[in-house]
Amino acid sequence: MAKYLVIVESPAKVKTIKKFLGKNYEVVASNGHVRDLPKSQMGIDIDHDFEPKYITIRGKGDILAKLRKEVKKADKIYLATDPDREGEAISWHLSQALKLEDKRMQRISFNEITQSAVKTSLKQPRNIDMNLVDAQQTRRIVDRMVGYKISPLLWAKVKRGLSAGRVQSVALRIVCDREEEINAFIPEEYWSLDARLAISGEKKPLLAKFHGDENGKLAISSGEEAEQIAQAVLKEPFQVLEVKKGERVKKAPLPFTTSTLQQEASKALNFPISKTMRIAQQLYEGVDIKGQGTVGLITYLRTDSVRISEEADRQAREYIGQAYGERYVATQTAVKQNGNKIQDAHEAIRPSDISRTPVLVKDSLSRDQFRLYQLIWKRFAASRMAPAVYETTNVKIGAGKYRFGVAASKIAFDGFMSVYTSDEDEKEDNNVLIKSIDRDTELSVEEIDKKQHFTQPPAHYTEASLVRALEELGIGRPSTYSPTITTLLGRRYIVKEAKNLYVTELGEVVNQIMKESFPTIVDEHFTANMESLLDGVEEGKVNWKTVVRNFYPDLESAVEIAEKDLEKIEIEDEVSDVICEQCGRNMVVKYGPHGKFLACPGFPDCRNTKPYLEKIGVACPKCGKEVVLRKTKKGRKYFGCEDNPECDFMSWARPVAEKCPKCGGYMVIKGSKVVCADEQCGYVTDKKLLDKNESE
Repeated sequence: MAKYLVIVESPAKVKTIKKFLGKNYEVVASNGHVRDLPKSQMGIDIDHDFEPKYITIRGKGDILAKLRKEVKKADKIYLATDPDREGEAISWHLSQALKLEDKRMQRISFNEITQSAVKTSLKQPRNIDMNLVDAQQTRRIVDRMVGYKISPLLWAKVKRGLSAGRVQSVALRIVCDREEEINAFIPEEYWSLDARLAISGEKKPLLAKFHGDENGKLAISSGEEAEQIAQAVLKEPFQVLEVKKGERVKKAPLPFTTSTLQQEASKALNFPISKTMRIAQQLYEGVDIKGQGTVGLITYLRTDSVRISEEADRQAREYIGQAYGERYVATQTAVKQNGNKIQDAHEAIRPSDISRTPVLVKDSLSRDQFRLYQLIWKRFAASRMAPAVYETTNVKIGAGKYRFGVAASKIAFDGFMSVYTSDEDEKEDNNVLIKSIDRDTELSVEEIDKKQHFTQPPAHYTEASLVRALEELGIGRPSTYSPTITTLLGRRYIVKEAKNLYVTELGEVVNQIMKESFPTIVDEHFTANMESLLDGVEEGKVNWKTVVRNFYPDLESAVEIAEKDLEKIEIEDEVSDVICEQCGRNMVVKYGPHGKFLACPGFPDCRNTKPYLEKIGVACPKCGKEVVLRKTKKGRKYFGCEDNPECDFMSWARPVAEKCPKCGGYMVIKGSKVVCADEQCGYVTDKKLLDKNESE
C-alpha cells in the first residue's frame, strides 16, 4: 500500500487532519518557517541582482531531520501549509530544504479544516504558486533592507538598540500625527436647546430638539444667544407644522474579514488584536468537541475577502429558514463597496458548519474561545439574513420663527438584528411618539432646557481604529496588522492605557528622525503603493526583482545623506545640574528603553541612576515651585509639579509662564496657539505673539 506524507505548519493541525485521513497517511508539522534570512547580516547579495541568502532557522535542524526521514518513507508528499502568501512561501522553503523538486511532491490548500475540505484538496493537488512565493519574498527582502539599513542610524543617533520597519514606521507616524492633532485642538463652545412639551391627554411629555429658524439650521455659540432664543420661544405658541411617517431599512452586515473581526472583537469583547488572532488560530486549527473529536470550527483567519462559497451560502440559508422562518432569509446579499485591492484567494471568516451553534459547543470551549466563536457565528448568520425595517416618524414643530424637531423610530421587522447587533447599530431615540400626533395636536411648553457643550478633539487611536486606518489607507495586509501593533508596543514607541494608544517620548524621537531623514519610508502613499506592487507580483504582472531593483537605489541614497547629516551631529551626553550622591559627579542625561533618564558618568564604577525630570521654566500654578516634564508608568508624557505628591498639579498640555489676561488662570500650548486651561474662559492667543511679547 502506498504511503502518503502531509506536511502542515502547526502541530495543532496534525491531530485534526490525521483524523480525516486513512492509515496510509502520515501528518507532520514544520512548526512554521524552516528557512529565513540570517540575523547576523542583511542576507541579500546586492551585487548579484539582490539574490537572497537563506539559511536554516536556528533550532529547526531537528525538525528538518525528522521531516527528511518521513520523506524517505513516503511515495507521495503533500505540502499543506496555510492558504496565503506566507503559507505558499513556507511550502517552497520546505521543498528547497527537503530537496523535493520531483513529481512526488504537490501542494494542497484548504480554507477550512473539515473532512470534506481536506479530502477535496487531495483530489485537486497543484504545483507551488511561485507568484505567491515571490510576493512574500519581495515583502521580506524590502522589509529587511529598510530594517537593516535604517535601524543602525537610529541606534547611532538615539544611542540604543531601536529599530525601523516599512509598515511599522508608517503606523507610528499615523499615531504621532493624531497625537499632534489632539494636542493642537482648541475646544469651541456651542449650546443645545430642548423643549419639553405637554400634550393634552398624555402623561408623558414630548422632548423636541432645537433645529434652527424658518431659513434652516442654526448653531448656538454662546449662553447669551441660547437665553435670547429661549426667552423668544417661551412667548410663542408651539405648533405641529408637519408629521412625516416613513420606513428605513438597515442592511445586514457583511461577514468578517481579518480587519473587521479584529475591530469588532476589540469593541465588543475588549480583546487586544493579538489575543483575537491567537484565539481565532485555535478555532481554525481545531478544538476537541465532545462527541465529535477535534474539529476546525472556523475558516481561515487571514483574509480581506467577504466572499462566501456557494455551498456555505446555501447551508446558511437553509439553516436560517428552518430556525427563524423563511421571511428571515436574505433575498440578496450585501456586497463590499471598496476601491482598494481585495485579495480574494479565500473566503470571509465564517463557521465551518453553521449548524454547529455556539450553544452546542460551549461546554467544549474556553470562555474566550466561546465568546469569539459566538461573535463569528452570529455575524455570519446575520450576513445571510433579511434587512431590519424601522417605522420612522419625524415631527416639525414651530414656535414663532424658530423650529424644533422630534425624530422617533421603532422596529417593524427585526430581520438580522434578531441574531446580531453591534455598537455601531444606532441607539434609537427614547422619544415615544403618540400614534395620533398630527397638525391639530395641541402642545404647551413645560420647560426649555439649555445646555452648554464644547467640541471634542479627535479620539486617540485604539488598536481597533488603527487597524481600520491602516486598512483604509491600503497599508499592510491581514497578516501584518497584529504584528505591526505588537512591535510598536513591544519597542515602547507607543503605550496602551484604557484601550487608547499614546506615543511615548521614545516614539516621538524615532518618528521625528524618520520624518526628517526618510520621508518616503514613512509616507503612507508610498507604503500603500508598495502593497499594490506586491499584489502585482502575486498576480504575475510584475517581476519581483524589478520591485527590489527600483526600491533599493532610493533607499541607499537616503541612507547615505542621513549618514552624512548624522556625522555632523556630535552626540554627547547632556550634563545636568543633579549631583550623584554616591560619587559627587554631575549626572548626565541618557536614553533608555523608556526614554530619558539620569545616569552617573562614572559607570561602571558607579551605577547610580535616577528619573530625569526636565524643568520647563514655568512656576507651578498651585504652589509656585517648578513645573517638570514627567512620564506615567507606561511612558506617556505629562507636566506636573516637582513637589509631587505634596502638590497634585498636572497637565497633559505644556503650560506657559504667562497668566491668562482674561481670568488670571494658567495657559497651555495647543499647536500654534496658547489657550486658557479653563474651557469656560475660552481665551486664545497666537503663540508667536506671546513669544514676541515675552522677548520684548
